[in-house]
Amino acid sequence: MHDSPLSLLLLSAAAFLGGAINAIAGGGTLLTFPALLAILSPVSANATSTVALFPGSLAGAWGYRRELAEVQPVLARLWLPSLIGGILGSLAVTRFPERVFETLVPWLLLAASTLMLLQRPIARRIGAHPHTAPAASTAAAVAFFQLLVGIYGGYFGAGIGILMLSSLSLMGIGNIHRMNALKTILAAMINGVTVAIFMFERIIVWKYALIMAVASIAGGYLGARGARRLPQKVVRTIVLAIGFGVSGYYFYRRFVN
Repeated sequence: MHDSPLSLLLLSAAAFLGGAINAIAGGGTLLTFPALLAILSPVSANATSTVALFPGSLAGAWGYRRELAEVQPVLARLWLPSLIGGILGSLAVTRFPERVFETLVPWLLLAASTLMLLQRPIARRIGAHPHTAPAASTAAAVAFFQLLVGIYGGYFGAGIGILMLSSLSLMGIGNIHRMNALKTILAAMINGVTVAIFMFERIIVWKYALIMAVASIAGGYLGARGARRLPQKVVRTIVLAIGFGVSGYYFYRRFVN
């Protein structure tokens, strides 16, 4: 049943939309993780979801390649904290007992959905308050925050784009599209090192990951290309409904049922 054409189609659709949403705003894991959680254990679902969305992050970064050329100095400050955080977070998934992660799943989904809900106020704040070049202390604080984002991203990942947008507003970038470009490439770095560790630990279900990866590539590239024109209200509403709905279901299953 898990490998029926319908189930594979649904997983591919979740990956396509997840890749597109990651390129536009972040939060694609809220689609791919619940879809995989229906057929896999929490740790395997998390690892497989990360692999599935990783190529989409690269495709999204390619779609933003013009904007990326304009933010190289900020990228040079934040790539290392991203990698270190991703390593620490993914090692936490593989080293702690699976029941620990299973207990955290509803809380992580709730946190990620809440971050998605707050994305629009964050974006309005970014647009309304442009910043000049940051002070050294501010840049150091953003780098430390990026380390924490990397740890969270390696451990679960949903909502890291929204977290990064809130901190990148302090780096004097100003343009939301350049911030989106930087967010996308940093997320790809976090997910890339996480994928490498998950491969080493052999917790990825490849038959699902590869099919979903192809779909996420198309979604990531098209999402980045259409980010300036695509209406986000309906997509955001669907993602939030799924995120809060699935979170509520797992709270009920874990603590009530």
